[in-house]
Amino acid sequence: MAYKKDTICVQGGYRPKTGESRIPPISQSTTYFYEKTQDMADLFDLKADGYFYTRLANPTVAAFEGKVAELEGGVAAIGCSSGMSASTLLAFTVCGAGDNIVSSSAIYGGTFNLFAVTLPKLGIETRFFDPDAPAEEIEKLIDGKTKMIFTETIANPAIKILDFDKIANISKKHAVLFVVDNTLATPILCRPFEWGANIVIHSTSKYMDGHAAALGGMIVDGGNFNFKGNPRYAAFNEPDESYHGLVYADLPAAQFATKCRAQMMRDMGAIMSPQNAFLSWLGADTLALRMERHSSNAKKVAAFLAKHPKIDWVWHASLPDNKYHKLAEKYLPDGQGGMLSFGIKGDVSQAAKFMEALKLITQETHVADVRSCVLHPASTTHRQLSKEELEQAGVPENLVRLSVGIENPDDIIADLDQALAHV
Repeated sequence: MAYKKDTICVQGGYRPKTGESRIPPISQSTTYFYEKTQDMADLFDLKADGYFYTRLANPTVAAFEGKVAELEGGVAAIGCSSGMSASTLLAFTVCGAGDNIVSSSAIYGGTFNLFAVTLPKLGIETRFFDPDAPAEEIEKLIDGKTKMIFTETIANPAIKILDFDKIANISKKHAVLFVVDNTLATPILCRPFEWGANIVIHSTSKYMDGHAAALGGMIVDGGNFNFKGNPRYAAFNEPDESYHGLVYADLPAAQFATKCRAQMMRDMGAIMSPQNAFLSWLGADTLALRMERHSSNAKKVAAFLAKHPKIDWVWHASLPDNKYHKLAEKYLPDGQGGMLSFGIKGDVSQAAKFMEALKLITQETHVADVRSCVLHPASTTHRQLSKEELEQAGVPENLVRLSVGIENPDDIIADLDQALAHV
């Protein structure tokens, strides 16, 4: 039976047997016992499902993986130690020296740094495009060595809404993976697989956990990409000698997820901890309820800021005059999330005065949990970028990023109002 997303939040990922714990127990163990040698041999050869070492898989992590995969409508998911480790494992699953990634420039600063600085040291190039650019301009960046097109549903912190149809058509035309970071939308507001994406990733440290309590990331395999015979993905079509000649493209399902776990997670060990998986599984119980409140609160806050004389501009797709409003109506009809960005009139010092005057809303290097918080990206998360790179990423120097929590919206607005009086 197919359940609605709010039901999956509560019931997905774990089904206890008679007499078992109603919620997933924390399997705080590195290893697992087996009586028969062949049982362990089958696990190591990927011939059977199960657990033999927590560096690759763990029952508590698997429960959370199952919930997220079910929410997104994917065939499998891999819990990672952080959102950045998910992005890294994603890249290494398909890319090697000499390959390239075609990526939106309007992405999280940490991901931008991974793609623009770290991966090139290993011979992997990234070619950035403006997500608002016409399709033909983006297509010019693709060649035979392009292994994926990478985007964000809601760009952090530029708050640009992805035109899924445009990117999906490009990826299908060139038979290249379409990857979407769905962190700020969550599957409650948007399910990228329904719009042509092949792989979805999350920083589960954000809305998925929702309480700023547990670090984590997730890679979700849509199971809707044909690797078989695709010359772009030779590694999926050649025997993996470390698994006795297994050919991933020949697997009936979860080809990407199997290769990612069997090779990359095996060799890098960046799995989510059982404790963090447990906390995130619990947090996700209320994801549907929270995303409704985050979205409605942000819509009210955006409307308030848009009329304030000390605010230069506001980016939130709920605003009727926002350039992404039509795209949001199409792809995010149930809400546009709790993230918004705005510009303080004046220089960087005015932004600092405003943020330091806040009383309820806190300054912190985080977003997307139940508590409202602000950050000045140009001097924090994006400070490693040059002024030109900041502009390319859609991060003006006067930009303040506001993550609207689930507090009473009147209290949030009152705090913003009194802080703006100091500007």
